[in-house]
Amino acid sequence: MKIFHIIVLFFLSCELFADNLNSPVDESDRLQKNNAAVQVTDSRYDDCVLANIAQAKNDASVQGVREFCNNKIQTDSQQEIAYGVVTRRFIAERQAQWNRHVVTAHRQNYILPYTHTNKLNRDAYAFSGDIADGAKHSEAKFQLSIKTRLNTGDMLTKNDAIYFGFTVQSWWQVFAGDISAPFRETNYQPQLFYLTSLDWHPLGGNTGLVFGIEHQSNGRAQEISRSWNRIFTSLIFEKENFALTLRPWYRFKEDKKESPLSSDGDDNPDIEAYMGHFELRSVYRRSQNEFSLMWRNNLRSDNKGAAEIGWSFPLRAHLKGYVQYFNGYGESLIDYNISTSRLGVGILLTDLL
Repeated sequence: MKIFHIIVLFFLSCELFADNLNSPVDESDRLQKNNAAVQVTDSRYDDCVLANIAQAKNDASVQGVREFCNNKIQTDSQQEIAYGVVTRRFIAERQAQWNRHVVTAHRQNYILPYTHTNKLNRDAYAFSGDIADGAKHSEAKFQLSIKTRLNTGDMLTKNDAIYFGFTVQSWWQVFAGDISAPFRETNYQPQLFYLTSLDWHPLGGNTGLVFGIEHQSNGRAQEISRSWNRIFTSLIFEKENFALTLRPWYRFKEDKKESPLSSDGDDNPDIEAYMGHFELRSVYRRSQNEFSLMWRNNLRSDNKGAAEIGWSFPLRAHLKGYVQYFNGYGESLIDYNISTSRLGVGILLTDLL
């Protein structure tokens, strides 16, 4: 299968509804009705109002949204269901999703000015003497990740959505001035995915489901070209300040290369032996700190996998410090078959939760 790239262009527009000023209900009747209703002071009420304002039709009234949210929160409370950190993040995102001056984060966005790894895949750069010989174990790493919603209303379920996401990770030999400080490796990952909540609440938590397709490559040619295409699904579980995601995938098969220098064919036919077929992530928030863990494994007798631990903590205003440790295979595509360990420190611009 030839490498394909997902390109989605969509014009997004949304009009917020206004209060129905011609309502026959006068102020005294409205106040009496509000007093009769059970007012929920939980922050879930505010989240519900904001979410439904963003989704409401033009002919909806603010009073109608308030009554809906009161009833919904009462029902959820009776079932001991509460919004978790993932739900709160998506509600917050939807308040600005149609603002043309706001970019929505997808995954984490961070800059690690200093990282140190125990091993560099010098063999991959054998054709380039400068990088193979002059690359240093200390380098910078950064990740930029954004997404945009493509649908303006509900499709199959309430508040479901289709997103286009794009993530870039780069490893920069900023300390290797003697070889012009090149970008050693950059990975590009466009995605198209569908997200919906589920009416399933194990252990008093909430769940969601994601289906998607993605391409990942390093944008290089010939001998150091790496890429693969996958379909994936994710099962999301949240409860209070904890979230867990199980993400299995299926890789599209590609034809065998006729020669190592051929532009067509599979750049990395054995990538699944190192990257496996799934990924497990968990995140826990405590105060302004977030702790994350990623784990994947090939589940084979020749066991190979990877783990990544992250800790973000407050610095100043919206900026957070970030410490990241990775161990295993596949931190980058060029290193998919090389086991490395890396520790990095830097600045986090947007967090997971």
